[in-house]
Amino acid sequence: MINFAQATQSAPLAKEDQAAINLAEIDQRTERTRLLYQGSQISLILMILASLVFVALLWGKAPGLNLALWSGWTLLLALLRLQQANSFCKADTGDQQRPYWLRAFVLGNAVTAITLGYAIVALVPSDDFVQQTLLFGATGSVIVAGCVTSGVSFRAFLALALPSLLPAAFVLLSSDQAQQQGWGVLTVIVLLTLSMIAWQTKRLLTASLQQRFHNQQLIKRLQNMRSEAALLNGELAREVEQRRHAEGQLREAFDGLEQRVAERTVELRESETRLTLALEASELGLWDWDLEHDEVHHSRMEVIFGIGKNGRLRLIDRQRSEVHPDDLQRVRMDVIAHLKGETDLYTVRYRAIQTDGSYVWIEDRGRVIQRDASGRALRMIGTRRDISETHRQDEQQRLAATVFDAAGEGMAILDAEFRLLAVNDACCALSGYTREELIGHSVARLASSEDSRQQYASIRDGLLRDGSWQGELVETRKNGEVYPQWAQLRVVRDPQGNVSHVVAFVSDLSVRRQVEERLRYLTHFDELTGLANRSLLKTRLHSACERARNSSRGLAVLYIDLDRFKVLNQSLGHEAADQLLREISRRLSHTFSNADTIARLSGDEFAVVLESYGSLSTLAHSGSRLLSRISKPVLVDGQELVVSASIGVSLMPDNAREATSLLLQANMAMQHAKHLGGSTLQFFTERLQASSLENLKLENQLRRALEEGQLEVFYQPRLNVADGRLDAAEALVRWRHPQQGLLAPGQFIALAEETGLIIPLGEFVLRQACLQARQWQQEGLATIRVSVNLSAKQLRQGNFVSLVRQVLEETRLPADMLELELTESQLLDDIDNAISISHQLRALGVKLAIDDFGTGYSSLSYLKRFPVDFVKIDRSFISELDQVGEDSAIVRAIIAMVHSLELKVVAEGVETQAQRDFLQAHLCDEIQGYLISRPVPAEEFVKLFASE
Repeated sequence: MINFAQATQSAPLAKEDQAAINLAEIDQRTERTRLLYQGSQISLILMILASLVFVALLWGKAPGLNLALWSGWTLLLALLRLQQANSFCKADTGDQQRPYWLRAFVLGNAVTAITLGYAIVALVPSDDFVQQTLLFGATGSVIVAGCVTSGVSFRAFLALALPSLLPAAFVLLSSDQAQQQGWGVLTVIVLLTLSMIAWQTKRLLTASLQQRFHNQQLIKRLQNMRSEAALLNGELAREVEQRRHAEGQLREAFDGLEQRVAERTVELRESETRLTLALEASELGLWDWDLEHDEVHHSRMEVIFGIGKNGRLRLIDRQRSEVHPDDLQRVRMDVIAHLKGETDLYTVRYRAIQTDGSYVWIEDRGRVIQRDASGRALRMIGTRRDISETHRQDEQQRLAATVFDAAGEGMAILDAEFRLLAVNDACCALSGYTREELIGHSVARLASSEDSRQQYASIRDGLLRDGSWQGELVETRKNGEVYPQWAQLRVVRDPQGNVSHVVAFVSDLSVRRQVEERLRYLTHFDELTGLANRSLLKTRLHSACERARNSSRGLAVLYIDLDRFKVLNQSLGHEAADQLLREISRRLSHTFSNADTIARLSGDEFAVVLESYGSLSTLAHSGSRLLSRISKPVLVDGQELVVSASIGVSLMPDNAREATSLLLQANMAMQHAKHLGGSTLQFFTERLQASSLENLKLENQLRRALEEGQLEVFYQPRLNVADGRLDAAEALVRWRHPQQGLLAPGQFIALAEETGLIIPLGEFVLRQACLQARQWQQEGLATIRVSVNLSAKQLRQGNFVSLVRQVLEETRLPADMLELELTESQLLDDIDNAISISHQLRALGVKLAIDDFGTGYSSLSYLKRFPVDFVKIDRSFISELDQVGEDSAIVRAIIAMVHSLELKVVAEGVETQAQRDFLQAHLCDEIQGYLISRPVPAEEFVKLFASE
C-alpha cells in the first residue's frame, strides 16, 4: 500500500515542475510590474514639478498657448499615471498578475517620453544658457528617475528612454549652434549611460528573482517531502491497526461457529414448517384420476371450481367446469397422447367455462403413475392452477413484443450494467448491426462515435440520478456513415428500488435535420432564385454598416428593378417570368461575384451590398456592365426576351450611415433612374431628396402639357452667308404654362430627360417641324430645311429610325428637308450605336449635323467616322470673337478642318455685325443667332422670310 502511494505521488512530478515554472514566470512578471509602479511615483512627482518649472521660466517668452497646453497635458498625464499606480496597488494579487498592467505602464512611459521629448525640442529656448540648464535639468531629472525605475523591465525602459532622448539628441546635434550640439552630445551620453544602468539593473533583478524562486522551490519541496513522510507514517499506523482488528474478528468468528451450527439446526426445522405452509399457500389444486372407476379425487379444488376442500367428481358431473369448445379438441389430443405413453409429462393450458358463463385459464400438469400389464393407464396424478393472470401478462408481453418488433423507432432493452438484452428491427436497421452483433454487448463498447463515448459517463450518471435522460448524439453506422440520433433512456426499477433494466428509444434525426435546414433556408433565402431574401439582406446590411463604421471603409447598396416586368409577367405567364427571373439572378451573381450579399427583395426587385467597392468609376462601370448583361436576350420557351433594368446606388458614409436609410435612398435613386426612361444607373444625391416633390409636381404638369397641347414649336432662322438668304430654321420647343407663362427649354428639358418624357416630347417636336416645313412648301415658299435637336434617349430607342421614316411618310416631307442635330456628348456616349443610327438616317436621305462642336473630347478623331453634313460651332467660341483673340484662332481652325472634310460649317450665337463679318471673311457657310432673329412662332417666321 505504501509503495503504491509513493508511486502515485511521484508520477506527476514533471507536470508539477512545469506548472511551478509557469507560476514562477508569472510571479516574476508581477514582481517587475509591482516595482515599476512603486518606483514610478518619484518620477511622476518630478514631472509635475518640471511642468511648473517650465511655466515659471517660459511664461511670456514662449508661445502661451503651446506652453499652457503642454503644461496642462503634462499635469493631467502625471495625475492619471499616479491614479493608475494607486489602482494597481489596491488590486488583489490575481488582478495584478494580468499582463494588462505591464502593457499599460509601457504605454504610459511612451506617452510620457513623447511629452518630455516635445518639451525639449519645442519649448526650451536656444539662446539662453541658464534657462536651458534649468529646463534641461528639470526634464532630465524626470527622464533619469523614470529610466532608473523602469530598468527592471527593458520594454518599459526603451518606451521611456528612446522617444524622449533620441529625437531630442537628433534635433540638438543637427543644430548649427555649438551650445546646442553640446547639449545633444550630453543627451547621447545620458542615453547610453541609462541604457547600461537599465541593462545592469534588469540583469541583477532577474538573477535575484531567479534565486528567490529557486529558494522557494527548495522550501516547497522540503515541505512536500515532510508531508509525504507524515502521510507514509500515518498509512503504516493504519495498516498495523487494521491487522490487529482483523485478528480480533477471526477470534470472534471462531468463538461463534458452534453457536451458528446450533442455530442452523433450528433453522432447518423452521424451513420444513415453512415449506409445508408454502405448499398450502401455493394455490395449486391436486387431482388423482382413477381411470379404472372413472373417478377423480381432488383437494383444494375450490380455488378453481369452488366445490369444497375435498370431494370426488365423476367426469360427467355437472359441477365440473367444461372446457371451452375451441380448446376441447386440443386438450383431448394431449390427454390421449399421454395415456398412450407418447409423452412423458402431460401439460396443457385451456379455457374452462364456469357455471356463470365466464371462463378462466387453467394449466394442468400430470403423469400416469400406474399401468396394467398391457400398458393401459390405470391411475394419473397431477396439479391444476388458475393461470388467468399469468396468461393475461403473457398476452401483454406478446403484444408488447409485437409492438417492440414492429415499431418504426429504434428500441432496446438493457440490463443494469448497460448490456443489450433485446433490440428491435428498427434499431438494427438504424445502426446497421445485426441482432446477434448487438445482444450481450455493452453500450459503452458499441458507442461508435467519439461524441457518444464522451457522453456515456454523463448519461449513466443522469440515469442513476434522475431515472431518465434524453438528448442528441452523433453516431456512426456500421458502414461508417455518421448521422445525428435522438436518444431517450428510462430506468426500470425492481420492487426494492434498484435499477433492473434500462429502456432506450432512438430515432434518426437526419430527415428532421433536412426539414429544419429547408425551413432555415426558406427563412433566409428566396426559393425561386436561391438569393438572400429581404430578411437576410436587412441582417447582413446592418452587420456590413457596423463593420464599415468601425473600419471607416466605404459601403455601397445597389437597388435593381427590371423595367416593364409586369407587362412580361401578364403577357407570358408566371412560369416564363420565373425562368426569366432565374436567368437575371444568375447574371446578377456572375457580375457581382465578389459582392457581400445579393438579395431578391420582391417580384422583380434585387439588391446588392458591396463593401470596399473601390472608386465611384469602378462602381459605375460594374453597374453599366450589369445593365449590358441584363439587356442581352433571354431564351424562354423558344422565345427571345429582351429586358432592361434601372439601378439606384446609395453610398455609406456619403449618403447615410444606417441600413434602413441606405436601402431607402438606393430605392429613391432607382425610381429616379426609371423616371429617366430606365436602362440606366443613378447615384443618390441630396438634390433627389430635396427636389423630388417639386420635380414630381413639375413632371405631372409636363405630362398634362403634352396631353393638352400646351407645347409650341418656335423657329430660329439660319442665314446662308454666301448669298444672304434663309436656307434653314432650327425648331425649338416652348411651353406655354397656364400660370407661369412662356417657358424656355432650359426650364423643363432636363426634367423631361430625367423622367423619360423627352421621348414623347421629341416625337412631338419632330412631327410638328416636319408638318410645318411641308406646309411652307405647299404655300409656295422657297425650300426651308428644318433642323430638329435629338436626345440621347431617342437614340437609344430601338425604333427611332422607324419613327423618322414614319413621320416623313405621314407628312410627305422630302427627307433632304429634314436635318437632325446630335451633340458631341451624345455621339461619344455610345459611338458604335450612334454611328449605326447615323448611317441608317443617312440612308433615308436625312441631313445630319453635329451640334455644340468643340465642347467634347476626341471630336476630331471621331468626326470623320460619322456621316454628317453640317458642323455647328458652339456659341461659347462665337460670343467673344475678335481678330486676334484665342477664340478667333479656334474658329478659324474649326472652319478649315471642317471644309477639309468637305462638310459645311454653321456658327451659333452670332449677335454682332463684327462677328458676322469675321465669319463671312473666313468662309463660314451659315450663321444663326440674335443678329438674324430670335426664335419666333411659325407665323412670324413667314414674315421674316417675306422681308428678305
